[in-house]
Amino acid sequence: MSPDLETFQLEMGQASQLAMSATLFCMMLAVALGLKVSDFGFIKTAPRLFIAGFLGQILALPLLTLSLCFLLDPHPSIALGMLLISCCPGGNVSNILVLLSRGNAALSVSLTATSSVLAAFFTPIAILFWTSQYPPTEQMLSSINLDVVSFLVQTMAILALPLLLGMLCAKFVPAVATRLRKPLVTLSSIALTLIIIITTLKAGDLIIAVGSAIIGIVALHNALAYACGYIIARVARADVPSRRAITFEIGIQNAGLGIVIIMSQFGGIGATAAIAGLWGTWHIMAGMALLAMFRLSDKLNINPPT
Repeated sequence: MSPDLETFQLEMGQASQLAMSATLFCMMLAVALGLKVSDFGFIKTAPRLFIAGFLGQILALPLLTLSLCFLLDPHPSIALGMLLISCCPGGNVSNILVLLSRGNAALSVSLTATSSVLAAFFTPIAILFWTSQYPPTEQMLSSINLDVVSFLVQTMAILALPLLLGMLCAKFVPAVATRLRKPLVTLSSIALTLIIIITTLKAGDLIIAVGSAIIGIVALHNALAYACGYIIARVARADVPSRRAITFEIGIQNAGLGIVIIMSQFGGIGATAAIAGLWGTWHIMAGMALLAMFRLSDKLNINPPT
């Protein structure tokens, strides 16, 4: 194993950690401001498909990731990044890819909305549970003296408070929510990008070295995530548009949320952050390739959406 992975750490001062927490707050507030009751409609109209996609996200993907860790035996910091990403909610990018692939956009939105709401309470617990199932990551978190109670309280507070405020705003003053959402999305995106750029400039050579060492794992992990989604959809007897929706929902994760949690709560473990950062880029590239395959199959009239 490359010695870089043993020592790679992204140094962060108190100001940077506060900036990451503020960015995470803005991200969750922006998500909540855009939520509507209709986003959760598939829970009633098509519960079988919804449950299949939901369980695929919160159970099948982490279990698949854990199995992959046991099989590949990666460095603990890499395994931590893989497990943490698998516990994050689906990303909004999936909704766009589903729409462009002529998939079931309503199902995609329902799954993303539900996982985003539950993320405030479920994601921190899921991270601790799944990392405790893999001895190297359990030992690693013990070695960095992670305060479990503090981690749960801080992460849930940073996630839950903006979620609650955003949903209340969207319900009672929807016009205000509409005006605030776009600026908050822009602000949080710019803030996250600036933090990543600054961090990269500080440790550019190490990031490149570590990235080249883990890109294969990221690609394999993401490919298996997409395959997991497709298999689950087939088992659930989903039609073609719904299969595409579930495939993208399980293959696309909110890597931005993962990066912020790593940087603000885990002290900037470099290889772990690199996994999340590369996933955030790779899952879009792989998703675009999958989108092209779906559109080509439509053109050739192979399993066209109905």
